[in-house]
Order: sequence, then structure tokens, then C-alpha cells
Amino acid sequence: QVQLAESGGGSVQAGGALRLSCQASGDIYKDNCIAWLRQVPGKEREGVARIYTGDGDLRYADAVRGRFTISLDNSENTVYLQMNSLRPEDSGMYYCAAGRTGRGPCTRWPELHMGQGTQVTVSS
Repeated sequence: QVQLAESGGGSVQAGGALRLSCQASGDIYKDNCIAWLRQVPGKEREGVARIYTGDGDLRYADAVRGRFTISLDNSENTVYLQMNSLRPEDSGMYYCAAGRTGRGPCTRWPELHMGQGTQVTVSS
């Protein structure tokens, strides 16, 4: 049973854009914290952007603020990550993650449920 399904990764040149999608099962999506995390070999996984589906409260990592946008489509139980002005350092495996972090908006990066990941490669 797939609970989080990512899509939209690929290869682009620096300055380009990609949009990632994460479709969640209904029980995962509703009133939950859903985030995009990324990881490159040899480094720890890091949070990129997160959103609370209950009210849309969101947060970005400093490295992506102003370039990435996280958004919801409640009719499709889908969370999007629009990535603009991509840089080589944005390359990595991007994971959709979900989990309640308390009552209401996200208080930390969730990792209870994780998708399989989608690869993003940005060349200089």
C-alpha cells in the first residue's frame, strides 16, 4: 500500500526549474505535517520545505527560501514543491515525508512516513 508517492524529479541545468509532486493517501494527508527532505551521498538528510495541511502553515530551509515554493492541492491530496533558480548544490534525492509533530502546525521535520524518493540533478 503506497502512502506517499513522489514524482517530478529529473536533470536540469543551473538556473532551471522542476516541480515535484507528492500524492498522499487520505489518512496521511489530512491535518498532517508533510515535508520535502533531501539527501546527497555522504551527508545527512536535510529538510527543504514543510507544510501543515490543516491550515497551510509552512516553513522553508534558509538555503531554498525565495527559490522554492511548497503548496497544496486538497482535491488531489497532493503536495507540490516548485523549484526555481536551481543550483548544483540542490542536487540530491528528494523525499516526501509526513507525520504529526504535535497539535496543529509542524514543529519539526517529519519522518514517520517516507516515500521512495525522486532524484534531482542540477548541472553547472
